[in-house]
Amino acid sequence: MTPEQRYFFDLTGYLHLREVVTGQDLQEAQEAADRYIGMPPEEWPPGFGADLERKDVTGYQNGFAFDKSLEKLALHPTTWPILMEFTNYRPRFTSGTLGYNHHKHWFHPLHAGWTPGKRPDIRRYFIDGDKIRCTDFIFFFYLSDVFPGDGGLIVLPGSHKAEFERPQDMFYQNTYDNEGYIAEAVPPGVCNITPRAGDVVIISERLIHGVLNWKPTDRDRRFLIMRYNLQHAVTGSVTPFAEEIRARLSPETLELIALAPYAEIKNLVKERCGDIA
Repeated sequence: MTPEQRYFFDLTGYLHLREVVTGQDLQEAQEAADRYIGMPPEEWPPGFGADLERKDVTGYQNGFAFDKSLEKLALHPTTWPILMEFTNYRPRFTSGTLGYNHHKHWFHPLHAGWTPGKRPDIRRYFIDGDKIRCTDFIFFFYLSDVFPGDGGLIVLPGSHKAEFERPQDMFYQNTYDNEGYIAEAVPPGVCNITPRAGDVVIISERLIHGVLNWKPTDRDRRFLIMRYNLQHAVTGSVTPFAEEIRARLSPETLELIALAPYAEIKNLVKERCGDIA
């Protein structure tokens, strides 16, 4: 990480990296996402699918494994140094969902993968010497453009270090029990991030975030939700990917998703990073 990236992430809990995926790589990833989203459910390969009735966003399961153009983003060279710093060279990739958001979807209320008092041994964020350590985090690879006023991702900058639980109705009121709630405003304290296709937004799982209603009716929001944690930590399933999905993955990706002892450095990390103290 650069000193500027490190300072900004420590301050806010997120990073917005621009033009990470470009040219043919971006085009191939977009075309692969189009194929998955446009595929009739009866044609979904084993291990793939989506809850098409979900009201706030559609998540296409294992979207990263649908095509090699998407899979390789899990090991992208631009995000790799950040992955290494956050995990102290001990990464594990745990899921890669293709997100699809359109104007008929509802507001996705503010939430985080951690709250005060919940499992103090996971979702950790701390400073180790001059490096950031973040045990659970998300890389959002954007495949479509978001412009100011469109809606989309919102975050509460700095909330990854909050020691108090957020009052449920703070910023947006009655959102959890109010079906069809419309949220377009960005009140003070909230930031609406507007990436372009090819950008990557990185957030700590501790960061409070949500999704404003998507306003454009002639285009949608598409992005890969790539989750990572530590190779020796189990916060969900020990084997999060079915055999049908694993059979589609490259040896490097299989190593990235594998559990490993803390003292072990994975071969793909050694190959990419050389000697590690």
